[in-house]
Amino acid sequence: RPEVIQTVNWGGDPHHAYHIAETDGNVRLCPRKSFELWKETVRLHSLPWKPVETEAVTELRKAIVNIVLRQAEELALLATDLERSNAELKKFAYVASHDLQEPLNQVANYVQLLEMRYSEELDDDAKEFIGFAVEGVNLMQTLIDDVLIYSKVDLLGIEWGLVAVETALNRSLSHLRGRIGETGAIVTSDPMPTIVADSTQLMQLFQNLIGNAIKFRKPNTLPEIYISVDRQEDDWLFSIRDNGIGIDPQFFDRIFVIFQRLHTRDEYPGSGMGLTICKKIVECHRGKIWVESELGRGATFSFTIPVSGGDRDRVSGRKNYPTSRR
Repeated sequence: RPEVIQTVNWGGDPHHAYHIAETDGNVRLCPRKSFELWKETVRLHSLPWKPVETEAVTELRKAIVNIVLRQAEELALLATDLERSNAELKKFAYVASHDLQEPLNQVANYVQLLEMRYSEELDDDAKEFIGFAVEGVNLMQTLIDDVLIYSKVDLLGIEWGLVAVETALNRSLSHLRGRIGETGAIVTSDPMPTIVADSTQLMQLFQNLIGNAIKFRKPNTLPEIYISVDRQEDDWLFSIRDNGIGIDPQFFDRIFVIFQRLHTRDEYPGSGMGLTICKKIVECHRGKIWVESELGRGATFSFTIPVSGGDRDRVSGRKNYPTSRR
């Protein structure tokens, strides 16, 4: 109930019904020396509750508790249904990907066998058509692989642990060794810390972002990629900066949407899922990802990962920082 300020009248100051003797310092009661009216302002009190009001509040409390309990039960049921649905979806994606891979492999093998056995009898158009068929099969296999990777990324599947980011970064660069060598890409980085994360997903994240930086390079220009890290109050901030073709700001949100592409596959091959996978990995780590860029002036992809991993109350390995520089 709201505070009600009241003024209470006293016959004399009730707080001075005694005096301290000057001789021995003892406290002694004494008769009032004056009955002059003394007023006191009383705060932080409300009006007394009436029985009918107390009963109404009790009933209201019971109703609120019942509503909260009912909603909690409904949320628990929804969470169970969602968990079961996610498990079924992951199982479907896994089974479907493997079942689809087998017929695709057969198509690719027989088309290539057809070209090998009858290459002398095939004209240029037929060979070109066979090439289109093989490219289509390869693209479909890439899409299936990426869908499988996407389906495996979820919060419950994260294996939290102390991760030396330098190691995860080097693993991603090892997987990109061929493309780095072909393009002459120059990749440098800050000294990397040890953080709380999933090592496999962190490696996949770096691989996708660095691979994108190499893919979307400027013609006749060596790709230059720089990976930086900054310790903020609650997060690690990682940034991957390149000198590539850049991105028009109007497409910043679109590039993280599944199967969305800004260029044709003839210009830049791929499934259109790389950045979508990156976004899901970062969000499952309770972080954020975004891009800063101008068309023709390169791009910087940044993402955060909480210092304490998925639990901000958890202690992370923040004291062990490798000091080597690649």
